[in-house]
Amino acid sequence: MPTDVSSLARLRPLVTDWLTAHGLGSVVSEVAATVAFAVVVAALCIIANFIARRVVVTAMRQLAARTATQWDDVLVRRRVFARLSHFAPALIIYAGAPLFGSWADAVRNFSVGYMGLGGMLVAGATLDAVVDIYRTYDVARDHPIRGYVQALKIFLYVVGGIAVFATVIDQSPWKILSGIGALTAVILLIFKDTILGFVAGIQLSANDMVRIGDWIEAPKFGADGDVLDITLHHVKVQNWDKTISTIPTYALVGDSFRNWRGMQDSGGRRIKRCLYIDMNSVTFCTDEMVERFARFAFLGPYVEEKSEELAAWNSEHGFDMSEAINGRRMTNLGTFRAYVREYLRNHPRVHQDMTLLVRHRPPGEHGLPIEIYVFTNDIVWANYEGIQADIFDHILAVIPEFGLRVHQAPSGLDMREAITAFTGRD
Repeated sequence: MPTDVSSLARLRPLVTDWLTAHGLGSVVSEVAATVAFAVVVAALCIIANFIARRVVVTAMRQLAARTATQWDDVLVRRRVFARLSHFAPALIIYAGAPLFGSWADAVRNFSVGYMGLGGMLVAGATLDAVVDIYRTYDVARDHPIRGYVQALKIFLYVVGGIAVFATVIDQSPWKILSGIGALTAVILLIFKDTILGFVAGIQLSANDMVRIGDWIEAPKFGADGDVLDITLHHVKVQNWDKTISTIPTYALVGDSFRNWRGMQDSGGRRIKRCLYIDMNSVTFCTDEMVERFARFAFLGPYVEEKSEELAAWNSEHGFDMSEAINGRRMTNLGTFRAYVREYLRNHPRVHQDMTLLVRHRPPGEHGLPIEIYVFTNDIVWANYEGIQADIFDHILAVIPEFGLRVHQAPSGLDMREAITAFTGRD
């Protein structure tokens, strides 16, 4: 290297002397030589960059396509090798610095800064490739690292940028850092979201609050869907209508949101829905009703056991059963609840190892709510809705068989029928 540099250093005086001998002044000769060498170095840089991109990078791309491993394909896709090609012109500029005479140190510093900038680009692309490769493993779903990598890239770019700038102006990086120290408050204000996002990312990961692929609801941000990505600054959610919502990462720590992962992991999805019964239709069961209910599927054993229990209790206490109000009796509503409970216990799509309730809720102006509280054994949304609809289709269809009525607000048809019955006219 010293021999080459000394040879290039001797070439400049030869060119300037030749130009001076042909009638140019010494100052003009220096400028003309500098321009000529700059043109030559620029041409060599263009050639070197063309060779590096068209030959070396293309060869690496073809080689990566032929291998069975995926990591080299990721490096090609992230343009790691393409960004390495920046070193070819930078090395030519560094080698040609002696041609620029008094500008040699400045040109050399510029080439070193150029190489530093190229190195940062290569490091950034390599980190992106690391994230892509990491996401091919199952552990990436539970422990995403993209936010940490983004924070590392910001640190790399800030420190590298300071080092490159210090190299170009030929100053110590510590002098620049000391000047930046006085602007700490301004820097903290500029990078406020970055700092908050980094800390929030650590909390989300450490507490396992959200993972890629989780179904979350954040009404404040209009988000209801699957988590696509967790970055330093935001969490990307694809809603069920296929729109994309972005939530600041730190907002998931400071605000509340619902994560449906527990439901997905449990293998059961809850049905919690009420039927409103007209309380005027609730009555004691007659002997004919009890005999008829005993023939219903799933209800025979209950009717037999309940009848024996009530008969024994009434006999023990000596009630006069000629009055309906005396003693304990079966009701059509209680028998209906027993039927629904047994129907759900025998339903093939109801999760039998989870809570199963058919219960009363406080009555109101809309009737008596009977709440169905069960879990399906299929968590797929479309399947879940189908199971829920089938269950309530059946329950609504059997309610009249128990002498019960569903309460609902009167419709226009109800009003017209009432008026017709009252006036005797259509």
